[in-house]
Amino acid sequence: MFLRLITDSVTRRPRRKLLTIAALSLGMAVVTAALSVSLDVGDRLSAEFRSLGANLVVTPQADSLPLEIGGVDYRPVNSGAYLPESGLPKIKSVFWHNNIIAFAPVLEYFGVELNDYSQGSPAHQVQIIGTWSRHQVKLPDGTSFETGIEETNPWWHVDGSWFRENAWEVVVGKAFAKQNGIAIGNTITLLDSTESDVPFIVKVTGILSTGGPEDDAVVVPIGITQFFVGNNNVYRKLYVSALTKPENDFARRDPKTMTPDELERWSCSPFVSSIAYSIQQVLPGSDVRVIHRVADGEGQILTRVRSLLWLVTFAALLASALAVGASSAASVIERRSELALMKALGAGSTTVGFLLAAEQLLLAFVGGTIGYALGLFLARIVGTKIFGVPPAPSLLVLALILALAVVVTLLGSAIPLRRATRCEPAPILRGE
Repeated sequence: MFLRLITDSVTRRPRRKLLTIAALSLGMAVVTAALSVSLDVGDRLSAEFRSLGANLVVTPQADSLPLEIGGVDYRPVNSGAYLPESGLPKIKSVFWHNNIIAFAPVLEYFGVELNDYSQGSPAHQVQIIGTWSRHQVKLPDGTSFETGIEETNPWWHVDGSWFRENAWEVVVGKAFAKQNGIAIGNTITLLDSTESDVPFIVKVTGILSTGGPEDDAVVVPIGITQFFVGNNNVYRKLYVSALTKPENDFARRDPKTMTPDELERWSCSPFVSSIAYSIQQVLPGSDVRVIHRVADGEGQILTRVRSLLWLVTFAALLASALAVGASSAASVIERRSELALMKALGAGSTTVGFLLAAEQLLLAFVGGTIGYALGLFLARIVGTKIFGVPPAPSLLVLALILALAVVVTLLGSAIPLRRATRCEPAPILRGE
């Protein structure tokens, strides 16, 4: 009987019900799109910011005092301490190892003479920068991980191709190549100007353009630089690119001042500072610093985007509640005689209120489901326009949308339902 009453009410007055469903559907569609994009925006922005390069840099703790201006290290190239290259696989053993998507060591050396035999030009002093191009790192668990400077410094553009690992190949900076007439395919010779060693005859596979000091250098496999340094197991700087979440005040606290519970919670969150701390623990004698221009920019943009999405969500919920309230009030006024007759026949205020609330809940589930479907379509358009990839559907968002539809419907119709349950049947049936 109860279900019959609800069905009869919906079918006899479809206009008001359709208005309520339409208001809920539009509001829940906007909320679905905002929530879907908000849940997905962190990963999308993080991936976009990883295209800007590494957000962590590792240097020796015992190195000389850093002297950086605008992100450029102005210390003498051949000065400072080194870190062992053999310890690098340990980076992929930290708690957040899956968030570390790339790393590449760098070792610089100045004092190398360069001869371009193909052009017959005289010797030139040049700085060489040793690094990985596409290097297979053997991990402690027996697997391998491919990484290199291409992933950590994606803005480094090479005309031609990068050198191959364990090959007599190099890439030459754009400015240095232009100054000395070096082209792709030329053969050049690298020789230590301070000692009379066997020269390295290498082939130029690409011309490098970075907009930085690398344009005036020769980038080589790190083994060649290690030979000139005199140690085949060292590097001086390590760039690390990691997926992180924006930092808050808690993330910026010094871990030494935290309680054990706070330290565990901090370590189990992928803050850039906690990942830096984990890396420092597995690389003894290292100093891990955050490249703040990348990490802070990511956090600020993500915070603003999410704030805007939450504001849109709140506005959509408020508009839906007001529309549902107006529709519910009009429906109660139209049904005054029906409700009065129910009370005159013995129905209590609780029964009447429960009947009206059940009708509203039915409308909430219908409107919420339609709104979720429309919201997915809207989220797909927004996600594709902004990030090029639509957000994936989520059952969590569906459950949340249905819950919000119920809450909005009950809150919006609370006052009209309250008045309906308190009406006196006698005056209404007399037409007063």
